[in-house]
Amino acid sequence: MAPQYAPSLRSRLTPLLLVLQTGFIIIYALYVEIDSNVNADGSISSSFYPTFQDVNVMVILGFGFLNTFLVRYGFSGSGFNLLVAVIATQWAVVLNGMESWYYRGKIRIDLRSLLVAEMCSVSALISIGAVLGKTNPVHLILIALLEVSGFVLNKWLLQSLLHVQTLNSIMLLNIFGAFFGLMLTWILYRQGSEQQFEKEKFDSTTGLFSMLGTMFVWMFWPSFNAVLVDNWTPGRKLGAVCSTYLALAVSAVTAAAVSVLSSPKGKLHLIRMQSCILAGGVAVGVSLPGIEHPWEAMIIGFAAAVVSTIGHRYLKMHMMLAYQCHDTCSILSTYGLPGLLGWLAQLLLQIRHCEDHTIPLCCVSHLYPPHHHHTKPVNGGYYRFSTEVELLETTPRQEMF
Repeated sequence: MAPQYAPSLRSRLTPLLLVLQTGFIIIYALYVEIDSNVNADGSISSSFYPTFQDVNVMVILGFGFLNTFLVRYGFSGSGFNLLVAVIATQWAVVLNGMESWYYRGKIRIDLRSLLVAEMCSVSALISIGAVLGKTNPVHLILIALLEVSGFVLNKWLLQSLLHVQTLNSIMLLNIFGAFFGLMLTWILYRQGSEQQFEKEKFDSTTGLFSMLGTMFVWMFWPSFNAVLVDNWTPGRKLGAVCSTYLALAVSAVTAAAVSVLSSPKGKLHLIRMQSCILAGGVAVGVSLPGIEHPWEAMIIGFAAAVVSTIGHRYLKMHMMLAYQCHDTCSILSTYGLPGLLGWLAQLLLQIRHCEDHTIPLCCVSHLYPPHHHHTKPVNGGYYRFSTEVELLETTPRQEMF
């Protein structure tokens, strides 16, 4: 039996949706215009549209079906996903266009800006997995607006203060969404959550739909990782697609093997495995700028699958008992840990490609545009290690001591 919403919720959801949508219509009518900087035949838009559609299918269908494994929240997982995605995307378009509005008086949008906004909404969709079954639609909409605002602000700070390129700042959405969701589930924790409830049950039908969503996400994740990679250097976008596919393939095989090893009965647990096979795409998306060779992507996918599968098997219960975080969909193991692993892999790869190997391993390196000094071509791109430790590089050793 589907849950019956309280009358107070019915009186809040409709006004909230109508007010938000009316506000968006007014903002778009006054300040948003379509960017007409394309060829007369529309070649730019037509060439970019297939990739945009890949990401759109991944966000709507993939993430929508991915959260349907719970019997009591199958319809909610898919329906609320669409509602949150479209509201968060409209809000992200406005936030991402604030700089254009400040300098030009208008927010100009095209397929790329819509795509970036939809990728920003993915961080909210990831966080929803942690609080699935513990929130109503009003909560989810408010969470999406708050999280997208925080993610766009975080992206702007990374690009403005640390000069991180757009690709790197966007790909941190997995880490941001995972830990934002953990914070939410810690706030919403209630006594007795450590016990198994009837609402957490799943069956073969819901598991089948959830596996369908996993396959959608798996198939379109190469497009998701490569869509923002520039084509200034030939073959760079193709390298991103190949690296992501290889990492996903390795993580799928590894997740199946580790799932059998960690199962008490020695069987494949598809509900536990289906999210872990995506760990390679998450990790390689963060570490993509530092990958030069296919074997590097495959090793990253292998390590991410091992960490994700073991975390999914053992970490969920420990997080609930130790930190009072009831992670419904295990987003920490699916997105958080592989994202951190990918960041660490990118750091190690950039240190390996750096000519000066005296840089301490604890330093944080950032991706800079090609016009900066001291750049070195890596995988068709240019990278610059700019940290506080650069002061040590230019300082003679006699003056340091």
